[in-house]
Amino acid sequence: MKILVVGGGGREHAIVDALSKCPEAEKIYCAPGNAGIAAQAECVPIGAKDIPALVTFAKDNQIDLTVVGMDDPLMLGIVDAFEEAGLRVFGPRKNAAVLEGSKVFSKNLMKKYGIPTADYREFSDSESAKAYIKANTAYPIVLKADGLALGKGVLICADEAEALAGVDEIMVDRKFGEAGSRLVIEEFMTGPEVSVLSFCDGETVVPMVSAQDHKRAFDGDQGLNTGGMGTFSPSRYYTEDIAAVCRKTIFEPTVKAMKAEGRPFKGIIYFGLMLTKDGPKVLEYNARFGDPEAQVILPRLDSNFVQILNACIDGNLTEDMVSWKDNAAVCVVLASGGYPTAYQKGYPIRGLDAFDGMDDMMIYHAGTATKEDGTIVTNGGRVLDIVATAPTLAEAIAKVYSHIGEVGFEKAFYRHDIGVK
Repeated sequence: MKILVVGGGGREHAIVDALSKCPEAEKIYCAPGNAGIAAQAECVPIGAKDIPALVTFAKDNQIDLTVVGMDDPLMLGIVDAFEEAGLRVFGPRKNAAVLEGSKVFSKNLMKKYGIPTADYREFSDSESAKAYIKANTAYPIVLKADGLALGKGVLICADEAEALAGVDEIMVDRKFGEAGSRLVIEEFMTGPEVSVLSFCDGETVVPMVSAQDHKRAFDGDQGLNTGGMGTFSPSRYYTEDIAAVCRKTIFEPTVKAMKAEGRPFKGIIYFGLMLTKDGPKVLEYNARFGDPEAQVILPRLDSNFVQILNACIDGNLTEDMVSWKDNAAVCVVLASGGYPTAYQKGYPIRGLDAFDGMDDMMIYHAGTATKEDGTIVTNGGRVLDIVATAPTLAEAIAKVYSHIGEVGFEKAFYRHDIGVK
C-alpha cells in the first residue's frame, strides 16, 4: 500500500512510525512532515489545510490510504473531499468532527443523551456571559472557547474578576480568534484526569490504553497552558472497574448518540475524562489522536495498525483486532525557551542519533526542519518528544530522564516531573 499521513508534528511522527511497522506499508508519504519524519517517509511540501492540493497529490500518486493526524483539516472537511474523489481516508467526516470542533455542540450532545459531564451554560455574547458570572457565587469556574484553540482555549478562573477578564480575553479581544465567538462556562470539577482514545467504525468503539497529559509549561503544574509538555501511559487511576463504567456510561453512548444524530463517527475519539467523586465525567472530546498522547499509546500497540484503520473505514472493527503490550511509556517534550508565548527558531539540535539501535527509546520530531546543508534545527515551540518504554511506569520515567540530557539545543527546556503525579 501507498499511505499518506497528513500533518507534521510529533503525533504524525508516531503515526508514521507505527505504520512503518506494518508489512502493508510499502511506501509512506507525509504532508508536510518534518525533519525526523523524513527518515521514515517521503515528505511532501503541501500544507495540512490545503485540501485540494492533498486530493490532487493522492490521486496522482495512487494513494491507497490517507491518515489524517491533525484537527484543522478534519474540521474543514478533508475526509468528505477525499471520499468525494473516490479516495480511501481514515478520520471523521466534517459533520462528525464537530464533536471536537464545537464545545457547544459536544456539551449539548452530552446533555441530550445523558452522558456525564460538568454542568454548563453557553453564551454567544460577552454581556450575557458577564451577567451570568456576576450572579454566580461558586468558584473556581471554567471558561472554554467554543472552537479549536490549539489546546489552549480553556481558562480556570479563581474569582469574579478573573472570570470577567477571561470573557473579555476570549469573546472581546478574541485571543483565540473565531474560536471565541461562542463561550461555554462550566462548573469546575475535581479528581484525577485521564485520557482514553478509542478506535471507532461508526457503531463499534474499541478503547485504547489510558494515558495522562501534562498541560502546564513548568514543573508542579505551574505556568501557562501548552499543547502538552509530556504524557505517560497507563494512568495509575484508570482501573478495570472504572474502564467498565466509562465504556457503559460514556464511550458507547457517545458513539450511539453520534449515529442517532446522523453523524456516524469513524476514526479516533479522544475522551478527556475527570474521575470525580460522583464517577467519571467528560472534560472534552477530540476527533483524532492526541498530541503527545499518540507518542505513548502507539509504541504500546501490539496489533497491525493498518488493519485496524481499514476496519474502522469498512465498518467491521472488532475487539480482538486490537491488542496491547504489557508495558508502560513516558514522553517528555523538549520545548523552545519562551514557549508557549514567544520563542526563537533555527537552533541546531544535537544528539538526534543518541538512541539509534534502541527499541525502548525513541525521538519523535514535533517542530524541526532541515537546512540546505543538512543541519536539523528547531522549527517550533514543541521541538522533540523523548519517549521511553519499560515494563513499569517507574522504570520508564527513570529511563527517559536518565537519557534526556543526551539530546538538546540552545534555550531548550522540559518538565522534570512527567509521570510523577
